[in-house]
Amino acid sequence: MQRYKIIHRTYYNYSANVILGAHNLLLRPREDYELRIESFTLKTTPESNVLWHRDVEGNSVAIASFDLPTHQLLIESEVIIQQFNEDPLDFLVSDYAISYPFSYREDEQILLSPYMELPEQETINAVHEWISNFWKPDETIQTYTLLQRIAEYIYQTQLYKVREEPGVQSATQTLSYGTGSCRDFALLFMEAVRCLGLASRFVSGYLYAPLMSEIGSTHAWAEVYLPGAGWKGFDPTIGKIAGSDHIAVAVARLAEAVPPIAGSFVGTADSTMDVGVWVSQC
Repeated sequence: MQRYKIIHRTYYNYSANVILGAHNLLLRPREDYELRIESFTLKTTPESNVLWHRDVEGNSVAIASFDLPTHQLLIESEVIIQQFNEDPLDFLVSDYAISYPFSYREDEQILLSPYMELPEQETINAVHEWISNFWKPDETIQTYTLLQRIAEYIYQTQLYKVREEPGVQSATQTLSYGTGSCRDFALLFMEAVRCLGLASRFVSGYLYAPLMSEIGSTHAWAEVYLPGAGWKGFDPTIGKIAGSDHIAVAVARLAEAVPPIAGSFVGTADSTMDVGVWVSQC
């Protein structure tokens, strides 16, 4: 078992007083049999009224409402977790899904259909051409091996680039540019998996990686539904299956659907944002 402490601090500075609208906060990690929250605190300046709920994906969402005008907003969360996913390859896939290609069973397809939605035809064509660089349709392969091959190929052929601007590049943009951020690589992986007929979803969270530039920021990767094993994470930014160093906060079928903080303000002021994230073992 690993224990991690995560501090996530976001400052918004405004050039004049503004009235803050409600802010949706996705900052509390997803608890399950592999991850337990030991402690969690959330504070805002100015103070806010916070209401919690779980969305349709089971993400913990805090809605912060503010009463007073302000020229600065601070949102800070601090969490200590216990992570038990120390052997991410310790899982069993159902017999019919061990090798690819395979098809999900009918009851699975009903539930998984939103996560299998295909992109536009132009993207499908581009992604299939790209996949042909490392897999041919007449090749029978272990499903896990194929998924790992996709993650590794993105890692080996795409250049990682920090992008501060909001939004996610399309898969065709990432292939054209040859560069992208972690969220861009996650979407490319998702589109590739979906073009192969498998269900995939986007994951937003944190990565403990003291030897990489990813430390000090949020992180993103993708999950694939494997019958018998459930949702399994793959991180194309590092070319590996998601393990104990990955701390998931939110999942969604759309890559742009789970920003850590989303909100608005009323006023004519200009605004700037400064984010700091610290992930450490404890």
